[in-house]
Amino acid sequence: MASITLNNIVKKYDDGFPAVNDVSLDIADGEFVILVGPSGCGKSTLLRMIVGLEDITSGDMMIDGRRVNEADPKERNLAMVFQNYALYPHLTVFENIAFPLRLAKLSNSEVDQKVREASALLELDDHLDRKPANLSGGQRQRVAMGRAIVREADAFLFDEPLSNLDAKLRGQMRAEISQLQRRLGVTSVYVTHDQTEAMTLGDRVAVLKKGVLQQVASPRELYEQPANLFVAGFIGSPSMNFLPATHKETAEGHVLSSPIGDIPIPQDKAAAALGREIVLIGLRPEFFEDASMLDDAKRAQGSVFPSTISHVEWLGHEQYGYIDYEQDERVADRLTALAQELDADELRPQVVATLSAESLARPGQPLDLWVDTSRMHIFDPETGDNLTRDPERGAELTRLAAEDRQREIEMAQQR
Repeated sequence: MASITLNNIVKKYDDGFPAVNDVSLDIADGEFVILVGPSGCGKSTLLRMIVGLEDITSGDMMIDGRRVNEADPKERNLAMVFQNYALYPHLTVFENIAFPLRLAKLSNSEVDQKVREASALLELDDHLDRKPANLSGGQRQRVAMGRAIVREADAFLFDEPLSNLDAKLRGQMRAEISQLQRRLGVTSVYVTHDQTEAMTLGDRVAVLKKGVLQQVASPRELYEQPANLFVAGFIGSPSMNFLPATHKETAEGHVLSSPIGDIPIPQDKAAAALGREIVLIGLRPEFFEDASMLDDAKRAQGSVFPSTISHVEWLGHEQYGYIDYEQDERVADRLTALAQELDADELRPQVVATLSAESLARPGQPLDLWVDTSRMHIFDPETGDNLTRDPERGAELTRLAAEDRQREIEMAQQR
């Protein structure tokens, strides 16, 4: 196992375009780090630079404290698991897993021992004599991982390994990869554009945009304390709602006037909006609820304002209410640019609110909507910065996640 350190890594192509721009990242020994972002953000390029398949324009790449910028891939002792599995169709499962051991000229007895240890770990014992064409997608993925395991590499690098699988199998393989990584305790770097994979697999997640690192944190810190509009919009499904709003002070207290209504806000949130002509407020769908479904104590933890639902989607365990509004021209260009950064066609002037499945909210009828203003984010439309982010709370969430990771590794290895 090994730590991996990236110091101010830059990758420029011949036309001068920086595919990766000044990325610094410390990956601890045994840590599972996810590189995530929309298409073209530089995550796969960064992974290929770690393994040695791409040259580094500037900066230092360190593996266990050793600079490896000029080292060949075989000298780095890293195992890569590709999207297309890269299996040899004419070889059996046994020989596919054994392939790196044959190259290393190990004895037949050593090869047999290592392959069977890996196959037992991956539940492939019944498939060792089969060819890849006769395996399911999940089984092929496990064979590719077995080949990485027998190498006893210092780290595993995954390049979108589940993108060829259907949704149900992806969920199953996510769990298997996570449990395997914990049992092995091996440093792992995993590239994906799928935020569900990022949030469920990673100890920490590095969010990239156009080659620039936006935030590195535990999944929970990214979700609860995003650094900027891009991270807030990329992490979470359904996406965070962004609403233009202006601050005003009334006899009852502070209010943010938005296209869906005047929302009373606490003093600490108001401080972020004071003196600004316009802000963007960030509200995740689950911050909302039909006010009639809440008791007085819960209602007091947020604010209630009148609204009208345009349509409702009932999902059984919950429902989504949609609220249309007129976009403010002062932020229209900023939100259009954000949509392009997020690989979305557009950010529609529409709020998505998660409502209780028992709510009787109906399209076109007035509804008292409750929102948890204590969790509201306020963003600067110009810079995109999160003006209400609590760095100390965020750091605490990531610290707790690191402690959980260590406990999980110990429990997995005891099993």
